[in-house]
Amino acid sequence: MDSITLENFRCFRERQTARLAPLTLLVGENSTGKTSFMALIRALWDMAYEHEIPDFKEEPYDLGSYDEIVHHRGARGGRAKTFEAGFSVPPRLKSNGQSYCFEVIFGKTGTAPIPVGARLARESGWIEVLFEKNYHCQVSFGTPRGAWRLKTPYIRRVRLDAYDDRISVFFSIPRILKEFIDRRNIELITRQGSSSPTSEDFNLIEQLNLIFGRESYRYREETPPYASAPVRSYPHRTYDPTRLIRDAEGVFVPMYLANMYFNDQDGWARLRKALENFGRDAGLFDEISIRPLGKKDSEPFQVQVRKFGRRLKGPQRNLVDVGYGVSQVLPVITELLSREAPSLFLLQQPEVHLHPSAQAALGSLFCQVAGQGRQLIVETHSDHLLDRVRMDVRDEETKLKPEDVSILYFERDDLDVHIHSLRFDEEGNVLNAPPGYRQFFMEETRRSLWKR
Repeated sequence: MDSITLENFRCFRERQTARLAPLTLLVGENSTGKTSFMALIRALWDMAYEHEIPDFKEEPYDLGSYDEIVHHRGARGGRAKTFEAGFSVPPRLKSNGQSYCFEVIFGKTGTAPIPVGARLARESGWIEVLFEKNYHCQVSFGTPRGAWRLKTPYIRRVRLDAYDDRISVFFSIPRILKEFIDRRNIELITRQGSSSPTSEDFNLIEQLNLIFGRESYRYREETPPYASAPVRSYPHRTYDPTRLIRDAEGVFVPMYLANMYFNDQDGWARLRKALENFGRDAGLFDEISIRPLGKKDSEPFQVQVRKFGRRLKGPQRNLVDVGYGVSQVLPVITELLSREAPSLFLLQQPEVHLHPSAQAALGSLFCQVAGQGRQLIVETHSDHLLDRVRMDVRDEETKLKPEDVSILYFERDDLDVHIHSLRFDEEGNVLNAPPGYRQFFMEETRRSLWKR
């Protein structure tokens, strides 16, 4: 994804588009919609790539019911009837060299949000599907020459409260439309432009069909995005092996490490080296190890770390007996460095409980991972992390270029929030920053230098 568009979603009333990059940092005051923004990204991903119902209550996000999700301006302002969201995909991900946009309109059924329309568009054409109250869905399409609507709605009863049925219909539209196109006896109502589409128009729409239907699976991710909770799991002195099921709080991470230790020595050696490299850079630990309490991988085990002195190695210490920051950052760095890592990460405040030097080390790690082709969306309150990213990009410490980093500054404006898409220049300066950006830090610095 290279941009997100939203309107009437949570605290975002006006339609606005935010630029995403390989590394995107979400900054701003508390309660300005940064977590909601990440929840929306995952919901759109689920619908577009998994063809699943977007779940706005799936951990680690819980946005509530429809009334809590749609924008509300208070008693006088009222609540919006629908909210919209979408994303764009850059040309480099498509074989035809064209970018495309996918947008969804959400309405209300009962207390839940449900898709009531969607649109897929690229430079050469678009397809739009709108569900109607009479259980029909209206299909329209267009090219640079004109726009047309099917004269007879695609008739299939769709229970308004049946999410799976509605999604099934939605993603069957490309096949239905293609059948009409193939027969060339399609009855159309002209919306604009030419009175009837030409063979070239039909060919353009047929190409778009491939993206909307079959080709969407070609680019489907093997692993869903990893979304971390702002506070990870508590460390335990002893772990009992359980199922390896990924979770937002990182409960599964010790079991994942132990499984690598027992069953994949080469993989464990590689991952252990990467974890220890970060641990040394961050000043957290120099060595990490698994201590089996039995001879089988089904028996309890411990996770231990240790620091090295100038001349001697320190003692092995249980995860419970070291600073809380180690256990809080371990799930995040394990996910980032594992070979099964997904291509999209949604990270909430990964710097929790870390010293400023460790927060800065996280910034360097994010640059390294994003430079390897993965996309990271990171909500952070750490200036140390942000400054390290800025300096690493400026000093060419990684493959990331200035345009590969996006800073999204969430600024409260009365009852709404506006997202500012900021960039770096070659010298590491932040471009087009509004007056409120980092104002607090500048005022604190000014006060420390000048006595009133």
